Amino acid sequence: MRVMSSFRRPALALAVTAAVTVGLGGALRPSPAAAADGDRQRAFAAASAEFGVPEDVLLAVSYLQSRWDTNGGQPSRAAGYGPMHLTDAVPFLTGSDHHDGAEDPRGDTARPLAPRRTEAGQVAAALRTVDLAKGLTGLDPVAIKADPGANIRAGAAVLRRYQSELGAPVVGDPAAWYGAVARYSGADDADGARSFADQVYATIRDGAQRTTDDGQRVTLPARAVRPETTWLDRLGLRASSRAETECPPTLACEWIPAPYQKLSADPGDYGNHDKADRPASQRIEYIVIHDTEEDYATTLRLVQDPTYVSWNFTLRSSDGHIAQHVKSRDVAWHAGNWYVNAKAIGLEHEGFAAQGTWYTEAMYRSSATLVRHLALRYGIPLDRHHILGHDTVQGTIPSTIPGMHADPGPYWDWAHYFDLLGAPLRPSGGAQSGLVTIAPDFQSNRPAYTGCDRPGSGNPCPSRPSASVVLRTEPRDDAPLLLDVGRHVPTGQSTMDVLDHGSRVSTGQRYAVAERGGEWTAVWYLGQKGWLRSAQTMPATGLVATPRAGRASVPVYGRAYPEARAYPSNVPVQSVVPLPYTLPAGQRYAVGLVLRPEYYYATTFDTADHLVVRGNDVYYQVQFGHRVAYLRAADVDLLPSS
Repeated sequence: MRVMSSFRRPALALAVTAAVTVGLGGALRPSPAAAADGDRQRAFAAASAEFGVPEDVLLAVSYLQSRWDTNGGQPSRAAGYGPMHLTDAVPFLTGSDHHDGAEDPRGDTARPLAPRRTEAGQVAAALRTVDLAKGLTGLDPVAIKADPGANIRAGAAVLRRYQSELGAPVVGDPAAWYGAVARYSGADDADGARSFADQVYATIRDGAQRTTDDGQRVTLPARAVRPETTWLDRLGLRASSRAETECPPTLACEWIPAPYQKLSADPGDYGNHDKADRPASQRIEYIVIHDTEEDYATTLRLVQDPTYVSWNFTLRSSDGHIAQHVKSRDVAWHAGNWYVNAKAIGLEHEGFAAQGTWYTEAMYRSSATLVRHLALRYGIPLDRHHILGHDTVQGTIPSTIPGMHADPGPYWDWAHYFDLLGAPLRPSGGAQSGLVTIAPDFQSNRPAYTGCDRPGSGNPCPSRPSASVVLRTEPRDDAPLLLDVGRHVPTGQSTMDVLDHGSRVSTGQRYAVAERGGEWTAVWYLGQKGWLRSAQTMPATGLVATPRAGRASVPVYGRAYPEARAYPSNVPVQSVVPLPYTLPAGQRYAVGLVLRPEYYYATTFDTADHLVVRGNDVYYQVQFGHRVAYLRAADVDLLPSS
């Protein structure tokens, strides 16, 4: 690979109360009062006594799945219900996928890539454990999904069945239940099952306590236990190879490569990623968090299709198992913005559309461990300027903005994620600081979103905790939403649709303060003042960009490409087209990165034709709206936020 360069990089840079006997057969009998009175801790104890599953095991398995939450009876992103994350994925397989729509996942006008629609895959047994629990207990699936007590008892029944099928003893010692716990993960590979079971037993050893989303205080006392791991061998799970992976050794990770393959004699007809030499050729600046909008098995099938697109890693919801597909040195096609793709690593998290509203603890932990490992390896700061949601990746030019994606969406708990990353969100300034970090209380912040049943329907979504905060044009709860002239052409009118981020900020993002008034704070957003309650922010410090003196406004860009004179004659010049937004004089925006412009020219299968074009201009990446954007340094002044 050749590199065209004219600079040296600057230094900145898961409701019926009935159950079965312990033998999982015979007549139904009334459930204990504990399941009916709402006491989560007693429900675990009652299920443990009834089915012979150690209470420590029930509590730890549930913690790794749901952190003991009910999630309002709503399914997880992997169609898992209740504290025990019992699954019913059938209603969610619609035949669409994450990269179906108007967006070009590659995001390069020099070699545009049209996405294609996929067909629904087969539903694995691991995604149908509600059916298994119904068969074991006779409980109505509606109760299994919606009643926490019924759900916990159903989960205990499933664990008891797994233990019996292994021929393992039904005893009170948690150490004997390793095989059943491993199977509960739903993993079809030994490493994935082992990793989940190890996390469960680590949770037993460490202990845990918290108040659930419905106000239940649950405690798992710490207990020393050495599990009998040999029971895993009786599951007969497949072996997986991690030889090519770049995961830390503590994670279950396997190599399932995405094919770099010619599709015809045309040198530009190939898939499904690009070979590169990062970070030697280009610094890796970003890690992009996606969700798949498909089940895990279908997601793997898609990434192995040379005519489809690609991403670097896929994470399974039930247990956090990871598959790597593209080496970090190479460029995967996932973010819809080629500038970002060329400088990013993409992580797809198993999940469905807005019907699924929460993510498992096992997947959060696995993802955070992987991201922390990659960030350390490549020198990527752990903040929301560098750890991007796909929903914060900007469109490259005006026409691409409406097609940009909205995952992982407003229900991804960014504060919890950054806690797991070891980079908790904390105040970094005084009460009158010029910057604020968005920091709502996740459990109590429940905006009235619509369209979870179908984007654009206008039907109310279930009440769910959210990491996103809605902005208003005035400091009152019933004021209109801000305009987004890029997404909503031509009126700009934003909506409360769950996938519409046009007037919304997200936990961990930083914005410059425009005004303060009583219990409200206004921030600069898409060229407007957006009001939110001050209690949903924390003070921050840093650098801001504002138009240079004499400039009424300055343009905003979706990519930081080199100036025309930096391109050699054999590489078509990529124009830097302003977005339909401007930054007016007097406004300020939080700066996250200082960048020299780069363009990775890779339009043919032969890597000898690939090169990185670099320019001399300087760009600032700013948090301009919900998505990041880029400003020319020549157009703005860089100032301290104070």
